[in-house]
Amino acid sequence: MSDDTPPAERDDRPEESRRVRLSRTFDEDAELYDRVRPGYPPDLYDDLAEFTGAGPGHRVLEIGCGTGQATMPLAERGYRITAVEAGPSMAAVARRNLDGSPGVEIVTADFESWPLPEDPFDVAFAATAFHWIDPAVRMAKAAEALRSGGALAVVRTQHVSGGTEEFFVEVQRCYERFDPDTTPGTRPPEAADVDGSDHAREVARSGAFGPAAFRRYEQDLTYTAAEYLELLQTYSGHRALPEAARNGLLACVGGLIEGRYEGRVTKRYLIELAVAHRR
Repeated sequence: MSDDTPPAERDDRPEESRRVRLSRTFDEDAELYDRVRPGYPPDLYDDLAEFTGAGPGHRVLEIGCGTGQATMPLAERGYRITAVEAGPSMAAVARRNLDGSPGVEIVTADFESWPLPEDPFDVAFAATAFHWIDPAVRMAKAAEALRSGGALAVVRTQHVSGGTEEFFVEVQRCYERFDPDTTPGTRPPEAADVDGSDHAREVARSGAFGPAAFRRYEQDLTYTAAEYLELLQTYSGHRALPEAARNGLLACVGGLIEGRYEGRVTKRYLIELAVAHRR
């Protein structure tokens, strides 16, 4: 059932290696990722402009742009964007998607090792990507990239209770059968129970930013069985399963949707925008 929830962020090397390994799975099928991953609500971009004070002509550093799902709405608002993406295939699709957009540069590089330009940015923005950046580096480097008073804007996405709720209860049997890392009885949390305080604490610990301001959005998307299976194949945890287990899981999930839910399920997403200004 899981989305791309990051692994627990610890300092030991095995966990760090796992984080990097999982993050690289997205580049294996960039075209599929681009086609099936959902975008973000238009209100998010309105709130981003309000919270950051950024408008046309302001400089935005996008950290982990993927195939450009969030870059395109930013470009349409007239921002000057430098987007850094570690996956060469993802970056190539982003360049294609942003072809003809003035003021947009796509850089293929790990954010952690990418040399920052001399001119600071007005906004550092990461859409469902910041958790893949090395936690020992990401806050300090984002602050270094920004002018004084510039804003760090982080978008996080989570699957929450809602939509076709009974399906997400029943489908746990598929996960418990084919994914050994599944915790028995896992359920999507209620949106009200999702706690963003971990990010607020990370911002505070950095000492580089003022308090984070938050805004939340809920979004229901309906998928056919085939569409939902394609979506699952873009999640890092699913891609990392051994082939036999992954195929068994997908067959189990697809059979459940077709057999008990008339070929369609609705998934509810909670999208959270957090903005903090550099001191």
